[in-house]
Amino acid sequence: MSNEEGMKINIEDGEDVREDTVKADEDAQAKADTAAEDLSGTKEAEDKVSGSEKKEGSEEKEGSEEKGGSEEKKEEEGGRKKHSGKKNKKDPRDEKIEQLEDRVKRQMAEFENFRKRTDREKSQMFDMGAKSVIEKILPVIDNFERGLESVPEGSDTAFVDGMQMIYKQLAAELEKLGVKPIEAVGQPFDPNIHNAVMQVESEEYESGVVAQELQKGYMYHETLVRPSMVGVTQ
Repeated sequence: MSNEEGMKINIEDGEDVREDTVKADEDAQAKADTAAEDLSGTKEAEDKVSGSEKKEGSEEKEGSEEKGGSEEKKEEEGGRKKHSGKKNKKDPRDEKIEQLEDRVKRQMAEFENFRKRTDREKSQMFDMGAKSVIEKILPVIDNFERGLESVPEGSDTAFVDGMQMIYKQLAAELEKLGVKPIEAVGQPFDPNIHNAVMQVESEEYESGVVAQELQKGYMYHETLVRPSMVGVTQ
């Protein structure tokens, strides 16, 4: 090999080395640019992620605050409703007291009605018993009156006075019990208290007026014990 060929080969080798170096530099520069782009993209991504996280955190915070405010409002409204419900709802003890008071009032009213009914029945029974006794005593009064009317003249005045005193005492006791004779003579005829057994002529009384009393009638308070036996003018 000549010297010229050797130099030629060396020059070619040097150019090849230069080209490789340039290519290597270009590759390194490309890689550096790629790395820089990747780094820039990563930073932008991180910035986006950070911004998104901040936004999400802000939204979460706002949502949490809104939710908290809503829950507090609901709790407040629930407390008001609960308080209102407690206020409107009666205490079971108060309801029990009202029931017992109503029961006592009813029992007192029933007892009062029972007392009045019992008193009325007792009064009726007493009146019936008194009426029965009075009916049996009236014939004795009638006989006293007949006996005093038929006393002959010249009889023992002491005896007659004693009989009159007994008669007056008996009549007074009957009057205290509520027994009174019925007025008949000179009164208009009343079929409720008069028993007409005959008609009579009278110049003194008008027609339909009691002119004669044959037997006295008696009233016990407002109850008829015995009607008067009378004669009515024609």
